[in-house]
Amino acid sequence: MNYLDNILFAILLFFGFGYFYNSVRKIRRNIKLGIEVDRYDNPKARWTNMAMIALGQSKMVKKPIAGILHIIVYVGFIIINIELLEIIIDGLFGTHRIFAFLGTTYDVLIASFEILAGLVLIAVFAFWSRRNVIKLKRFVSSDLKGWPKNDGNYILYFEVVIMTLFLLMNASDLHLQNVPGGFSHYIPVGVFPISQFIEPIFNGLSNELVMVLYEVFWWFHIAGILIFMNYLYFSKHLHILLAFPNTYFANLHPQGQFDNLESVTKEVKLMMDPNVDPFAAAPVDENATVSKFGASDIQDLNWVQLLNAYTCTECGRCTSACPANITGKKLSPRKIMMDTRDRMEEVGRNIDANKGVFVPDNKSLLNDYITPEELWACTSCNACVEECPVNISPLSIIMDMRRYLVMEQSAAPMPVNAMMTNIENNGAPWQYNQQDRLNWKNEN
Repeated sequence: MNYLDNILFAILLFFGFGYFYNSVRKIRRNIKLGIEVDRYDNPKARWTNMAMIALGQSKMVKKPIAGILHIIVYVGFIIINIELLEIIIDGLFGTHRIFAFLGTTYDVLIASFEILAGLVLIAVFAFWSRRNVIKLKRFVSSDLKGWPKNDGNYILYFEVVIMTLFLLMNASDLHLQNVPGGFSHYIPVGVFPISQFIEPIFNGLSNELVMVLYEVFWWFHIAGILIFMNYLYFSKHLHILLAFPNTYFANLHPQGQFDNLESVTKEVKLMMDPNVDPFAAAPVDENATVSKFGASDIQDLNWVQLLNAYTCTECGRCTSACPANITGKKLSPRKIMMDTRDRMEEVGRNIDANKGVFVPDNKSLLNDYITPEELWACTSCNACVEECPVNISPLSIIMDMRRYLVMEQSAAPMPVNAMMTNIENNGAPWQYNQQDRLNWKNEN
């Protein structure tokens, strides 16, 4: 590389990482639109969660075939990008395989990278077949269409191109290393268990042409990585980064344990306190903000729920396990998360367009994205939470939106309203007088 190449490479890195940094800032800004919630307790359990679930992929392997394939792609993609460090140094300073001085260690690393690249290509082909040939039900569901459906394939194509360029880069390098008497700075280094079988395609070409091809593969490989990195913001594969904080900040309470609204708890305690005059006027705090029961838009959700939405992998495991969805109801937990993310992005664009201030747009997550029919179809069984490979909780969003419907709009379905009326009047869900509740024992 000459100095001009070094400068061009530095510019490419600057814009690639600069755009990525700007995307990260937007994600952080959008997540912080949510209500503050304390998820910093019990750090030991949280670190364990992250290590086991995000790093160890413990929930992925519940479906062994998909889990193993995912681990191959995950490990391969992460480890292979260790070579990105060498590429950056070579690109900035005009060196070639700067870590070659590591000797045997370098040989082992390059060989490992190549084997993983080959395994990744095999796994990607299997994933592509599952989506486009076998057409697993959770990948062809009605809630996964348009961009989300195509995005899964785009990612697979990205990975094929990046891994193929990596192997072609190594194969052309190996060819130049084998030139009798040596050629330029291509000294014999590294072990290439996969690209050695590709190297013969360069036989018959001039050394100068092969060197040009090596440069082309090198440039397109690093450009592909930077493009992929910035594509993550628009893709479900943002979970590559967010799975770690998402599992760390996940709810540690037992599944099925719901949080109580502080304002409601306080009201009930006052009602049950014999020392409180029920007819006395409550003191007015002029600085207090009027609390909203439940959630109708993303600003009413907490920041962990918004982090959940960005982390969603759209794998559909939640929806395929949902009993309401299985029985034909409109509910899809995956769609709940996708809709939340889409609304969050819409609010973010509104803020960008109005110089950092959200201007009401007469839209909300409830009704414009998620319908009451979907919310009331939920059985609150926690199957979606149990199945999610990165500890996302669609149920928490569903329950908060239900609270809004019941407590703010009195818009519960008729059977639910009847049940609540019976509990209020009779102390039980059934429409029987309290005095008659034990009559069953007198029946033969």
